[in-house]
Amino acid sequence: MADEEHGQTSVKLPARDIPPPRTISPQARQALIEGAATPATNWPAATDLAGWRERLAASNAMWEPMAQAMLAALPVTIDTVQIAGVTCHDCVPDAGTANDGPVYLFIHGGAFVFGGGAFAKATGARQAAALGYRVVSVDYRMPPDHPYPAAPEDCLAVYRALQAGTDPRRIVIGGSSAGGNLAAAVTLMIRDQGLPLPAGLVLLTPEVDLTESGDSFLTNEGLDVVLKRGLPECNALYANGHDLTQPYLSPLFGDFTSGFPPTLVQTGTRDLFLSNSVLFHRKLREAGVDAELHVWEAMPHAGFGWGEVPENREIEREVARFIARVVPQPT
Repeated sequence: MADEEHGQTSVKLPARDIPPPRTISPQARQALIEGAATPATNWPAATDLAGWRERLAASNAMWEPMAQAMLAALPVTIDTVQIAGVTCHDCVPDAGTANDGPVYLFIHGGAFVFGGGAFAKATGARQAAALGYRVVSVDYRMPPDHPYPAAPEDCLAVYRALQAGTDPRRIVIGGSSAGGNLAAAVTLMIRDQGLPLPAGLVLLTPEVDLTESGDSFLTNEGLDVVLKRGLPECNALYANGHDLTQPYLSPLFGDFTSGFPPTLVQTGTRDLFLSNSVLFHRKLREAGVDAELHVWEAMPHAGFGWGEVPENREIEREVARFIARVVPQPT
């Protein structure tokens, strides 16, 4: 059929079943099977604030017991503190860390709307346990009550406070999904405001293009068993009427030629955001930035669930290796 926008002919695919491949672990195959059985989510319109508040309350109620179970099993000490007026979960492995070791400033995902509170605490603790580093998980403000620019402003304020007392060469900023967007956006803000750059940046399956224009938003629609379709409603709610191509909203459209830290980008072949990662990595490389792209076989958005899956542990090992590479070794 004709593509009226581009004046080209689209590829018309026949309906077919795509099973989990044999090239991944049994645990990963099971995660794909379970995800395929989950129905797609329909979101309220961006203007339906009451509907979003209901969804947020339901999400928090669902995640609270899951997060508490995760926290009970993790050998991590957590202090929930205010840093520059922003709630943060300061997570330190019970085994301890070096006083002059890395500090991982982690920004949780959740489509810019979900994932705060107990989830932010649990994901921060999980990162600390897996990486063996101190993790500061930012519990930033979110829509519907606090749309853009509240979230990046909170993350920037936390970074300012941290780097005032910690050598920024020891700080790595990272995030998953919407958190990956915020990690990249905040790093652009740090550079543009003349602050010292962090040692590195970790972008896990990041939503760096809120226009969702990349190829995989069509080719992986439905194939990604976590994000079965794009998130235009979430993105519009978060953006609050601002132009989605602004670099602090969609970092893919930023200028990286005037400085950017070493960056690790992670995705999977079934990730709806695969194109985000590919395009962002290429843009960094074209600007001369030290950038790594890691693509996992058959992985959907945000990894293979929350269980003990070998591929998920492999991601954590790559992140730990990257942090060890970009942060000077403790003396």
